[in-house]
Amino acid sequence: MAFSKINQRKKRFTIAMEDKASKGSYSHIFKYTGVFGSVQLLGILISVVRTKVIAVLLGPHGVGLISLFNSTVKFLSDSTNLGLSMSAVKRVSMSYDSGNAEELAESVRVVRTISLVTAIVGTLVALAVSPLLSKYTFFWDGHLVHFLCLSPVVGLMAVTGGEVAILKGIRQLGSLARSTIWYLLAALLLSVPLYFFFGISGIVPAMVVMALAQMLITIAYSYRHQPLVLRRDRHVLRRGYGMISQGVGFVLASVAAAASELIIRSYINNVSDAEMVGLYNAGFMMTMTYAGMVFSALDADYYPRLSAISDLGREFNATVNRQIEVSLMIVSPFLVAFMVGLPLLLPLLYSGKFLPASGMVRLIILAMYLRAVKLPIAYLPLARGNSRSYLLMEGIYAVVLVLSTIVLFDRYGLLGAGMAILFTAAFDFLMLLAYMRYRYGYVISAKVMRLLAAQLPLGLLAFGVALSCKGWVYWLSGIALAVGSLLLSLLFMRSKLRKGE
Repeated sequence: MAFSKINQRKKRFTIAMEDKASKGSYSHIFKYTGVFGSVQLLGILISVVRTKVIAVLLGPHGVGLISLFNSTVKFLSDSTNLGLSMSAVKRVSMSYDSGNAEELAESVRVVRTISLVTAIVGTLVALAVSPLLSKYTFFWDGHLVHFLCLSPVVGLMAVTGGEVAILKGIRQLGSLARSTIWYLLAALLLSVPLYFFFGISGIVPAMVVMALAQMLITIAYSYRHQPLVLRRDRHVLRRGYGMISQGVGFVLASVAAAASELIIRSYINNVSDAEMVGLYNAGFMMTMTYAGMVFSALDADYYPRLSAISDLGREFNATVNRQIEVSLMIVSPFLVAFMVGLPLLLPLLYSGKFLPASGMVRLIILAMYLRAVKLPIAYLPLARGNSRSYLLMEGIYAVVLVLSTIVLFDRYGLLGAGMAILFTAAFDFLMLLAYMRYRYGYVISAKVMRLLAAQLPLGLLAFGVALSCKGWVYWLSGIALAVGSLLLSLLFMRSKLRKGE
């Protein structure tokens, strides 16, 4: 009965998607980018409050410690979770689409079993390598107890990741969004008192409590749609072998990305201090995370649509290029406004102590223009199930980012870190264009290049205004550029919607 209801909702969802596609994919992309972007925006507003409180209570030094601990835990999690975030979604999704309740239940059982195994293994690995992490992550070996206490977080994240994959696979994106909002609220209510009463000593307990809260909230939603079924089955892991082998490339790519961030933060901490890490992390989070809300629809809507296209060719290229056009037009006005409003946003989101990160943030904002174009392209190997190509691209990106950050931070400090991110973004953009054309025959459209040529100069002008203007000239010029970017985007959207493309 429950499966019948789910299947009916699935059919209605599929019909709605096909109806939208028949009217024009631009309207479809606009709609779902807005839907998922709105969910992300609500989550970010909650995160902003929490970040502000943490910045005031702990300062740059405390924010730096949180960043180092989070990077380490993410690295361990990505190293031991067998790539379930990608391969499990595909396995559950295929079972769901088959309409076979028994097949779906078996897939869910396989995912949960593997998640439990990776949780146990991940926790044991974290315990085993804690002495090494304490020695090499910080410039002094005094955090062994902290890393030991954080080891269970790796296991909790593995269980959470499996349940999230199940929710995505059965198309329960609404439940996934609600669980995210509830988790962020719980994180705010649980962590802030710990920081208030215990200061920096409350960081590790807060991370453990937050990971536990996230797991419990996600399980509550996942079990509602797919109840837990306990059954002895000696061969369940064998049936999940294909999913595990498929996820190896993806897990290695995730490890490369997580390792690069851990290396960069550890390097900055060793050559400078945790306060500098805090400034770096604040600048990184403001741009990559907050501006990244526009790209939230890629994983939830664009990736499944692209995966459903069986043949390379005109339709495949058009799907990618349309997604780039919409992403670029939506994010560009935000980037100009972000660039201009930075003197107000940094103290508002963090505190006045974080203003030294302004130069770095402005350079990363320019990199976000290229990110808007390259992210839809980067999904091509994922959509084709080619984990080796994805690993190759992500591995090269990680190496270039680490090396350029070390070289440029050593010479220019935080500004050099921003220069490294901008340089790596440009390198990655060109590399992806060349490789994806060779591997999949993808060609970026002239329309995309024209839109980039129209919006990017406005961002560069805003960057120039930020460096050279002050007072009313700064604000008047900046607001004019932001309005100009917004008008360009609105005209583009209006023309596409009127034409029904």
